[in-house]
Amino acid sequence: MSEPAPPPGMARPPLPAAAALLAAALLHCAPAAPARRHKPDMSRKHHTWKEQAPWLAALVNAVGTGVPAKGFPAAAAGPSAGWNPPRCGVPDPPALPGAPGGRNRQKRFVLSGGRWDKTNLTYKIIRFPWQLVKAKVRRTIEEALKVWSDVTPLTFTEVQEGRADIVIDFTRYWHGDNLPFDGPGGILAHAFFPKTHREGDVHFDYDETWTIGNNLGTDLLQVAAHEFGHVLGLQHTAVSKSLMSPFYIFRYPLSLSEDDKQGIQYLYGKPSLDPDPTPTQPAELPQPDLETNEITNVEALQPDACLTAFEAAATIRGELFFFSSRYVWRLRAGRLQHGYPALASRHWQGIPSSVDATFEDPLGNIWFFQDSQYWIYDGERRVSGPTPIVELGLPASPVQAALVWGAEKNKIYIFSGGNYWRFNPQRRQVDNIYPRAMADWRGVPPEIDAAFQDELGFAYFLRGRDYWKFDPVQVKVLEGYPRQISQDFFSCTPSSNSFR
Repeated sequence: MSEPAPPPGMARPPLPAAAALLAAALLHCAPAAPARRHKPDMSRKHHTWKEQAPWLAALVNAVGTGVPAKGFPAAAAGPSAGWNPPRCGVPDPPALPGAPGGRNRQKRFVLSGGRWDKTNLTYKIIRFPWQLVKAKVRRTIEEALKVWSDVTPLTFTEVQEGRADIVIDFTRYWHGDNLPFDGPGGILAHAFFPKTHREGDVHFDYDETWTIGNNLGTDLLQVAAHEFGHVLGLQHTAVSKSLMSPFYIFRYPLSLSEDDKQGIQYLYGKPSLDPDPTPTQPAELPQPDLETNEITNVEALQPDACLTAFEAAATIRGELFFFSSRYVWRLRAGRLQHGYPALASRHWQGIPSSVDATFEDPLGNIWFFQDSQYWIYDGERRVSGPTPIVELGLPASPVQAALVWGAEKNKIYIFSGGNYWRFNPQRRQVDNIYPRAMADWRGVPPEIDAAFQDELGFAYFLRGRDYWKFDPVQVKVLEGYPRQISQDFFSCTPSSNSFR
């Protein structure tokens, strides 16, 4: 399939042979292994290459004829020539002449040579990935753009009809821009810089396993934010931990490095200061029991995980959170994060002083339950609550635990008083007001304090300072349980957990 011909009056000049060779090199510079990398498009009209990207013109002349089917050019040499790590397929700009150590020390971020002439940009999503619901994709795209708008005067508004400045599409193989995707693995996405013939286009490979907030597949938030950096005019940077680094490595939470921030502010400036800002949400009334995370002698007041019976637990944004009293413990990849335990109000302003149960629904909303009420948060922003749980079809008694369950994590169960209900968060109703007995969960005690599911599909049920691991295939608790929470999740010694 070839790219559609341009309309009359917009015919493109023919590319010289060197430019055609560069295009071939760009299409074949993916590592042989199933590597993951971003791939923003570098194609420009040939007469602008020398003006806006002299290093690219030099690369065209240097490519020669040795283009292997996969991997980098055959002429590559040096210590790293035998290993090609996963990375974006666009070649990086070489260092300026005379730069010490092969690096440009005057300006580490790199610009594409173009920028938008306005700051209020619109965007539109044409097609969506099959693994994720549309509402969650929209929210993730909005969050990825917000990374850039938070540090600049830029604003982004979604439109669903008509023209848009940024056009986002999930597509496959040949899709009309002469930069085909390659199926699962390999090239993840590419984007077009400002002032090019397809400025604003962002393409994602439909065949990737797109996920949000975890490393079970390819994290859409991180890839989208990286590609939007290209759409706004940023090239790759040599700073390894920057968002605009060409290498795809799952990092959470997503944030800009100082290098990313300096680059985008060089193009668009800093956020404008509103002399009379209007609150984006109603101010909350002061609450007597509202806590902040700035208290004196906090270490003396923090509970010890080795001696704590947790009241709630949930996987939120791919990380595991344990709750007890006002505090929360945050585990990423099985490790307790620095600065925890911390007050839960540090993340969720207005959260109740203690939490009975919590879960993250398929749309990314976080639900908290206490006594006979519930709250809903979008990230760290409260969107509703407190609301009586009887409106959900539940009895007025306290919820003990909530579990997001199943391979697609689309089944939600709420536990209370030795019974459980299946809950539909979209309808905000239980499927049946009559509960089922806990005996369905073979081996799980009838009264539990918390529950969560891990990335492999196993469910964990907590009571006191013990937990039971539930096998989704055999539909029963595994042999050798219960075990101690403190020992397996917080690396406590058995002796420190001897009192129950």
